[in-house]
Amino acid sequence: MKTAIKSVLIVGILVASCAKNPFTGKSTMAFVPNSQIFPSAFQQYGQFLSENKVVKGTADAKRITTIGMKIKVASERYLNAIGKSDYLKDYAWEYNLVDSKEVNAWCMPGGKIVFYTGILPICKDDAGIAAVMGHEVAHALANHGQQRMSAGLLQQVGAVGAQLAVGNKSEETQALAMQAYGAASQVGGMLPFSRAHESEADMIGLTLMAIAGYDPINAVKVWERMSAHSGGQAPPEILSTHPSNQTRINELTALLPQARAEAAKFGVTFK
Repeated sequence: MKTAIKSVLIVGILVASCAKNPFTGKSTMAFVPNSQIFPSAFQQYGQFLSENKVVKGTADAKRITTIGMKIKVASERYLNAIGKSDYLKDYAWEYNLVDSKEVNAWCMPGGKIVFYTGILPICKDDAGIAAVMGHEVAHALANHGQQRMSAGLLQQVGAVGAQLAVGNKSEETQALAMQAYGAASQVGGMLPFSRAHESEADMIGLTLMAIAGYDPINAVKVWERMSAHSGGQAPPEILSTHPSNQTRINELTALLPQARAEAAKFGVTFK
């Protein structure tokens, strides 16, 4: 009984810990504050750079930094316009190009970004880099890392509840129940949550690249090239952390008018 009461109290505390996404207006889970997350993320980022080959001084490395700064300025302009000028005060933006054949880019909480050289042919040009950069910056701005940690805590609380529900059953039944909970919470909870983050980052990133002066149609082109590069080799969307390439292409195409309209508010237009 005490354990059950404790679980209820934990859920109550978690539900009360929410923040608001300034780009969507939605309430988000914020069970772990950025004041704890950012220092750890910055340390991990520094360790990653020390253990990998960072490309310095090349034209490509300079492009990553230059375009990253343009997307950062675009995010500042947007946030200032909606009265959130202090939103980025704890962010410490950094952009690095790492020598790797992996077709990937990522951003840690607080604005620490890495592009792998392997993704540059998919990006193709500055506008393509801006599309990927906007997406990665959007992950940081929307605090997706914080939300993933929060979701993980909820999953753990749910596991405690599931274990309590079958606590008087046989060991075999308990084991099967926990396996079922793990699979259900992953496929029915964590994976859709992750895919929703990717779609949200696509939407925010599209707006940021447009405000920065890059035609958002180039985000669609990036994912068309990514789709061609993958050759259809991807797990079913329901079992993936990311939407399918075609889903992203469709969603981005539908969002083009919205992104261009937002950019027009800042005096940026496209032919």
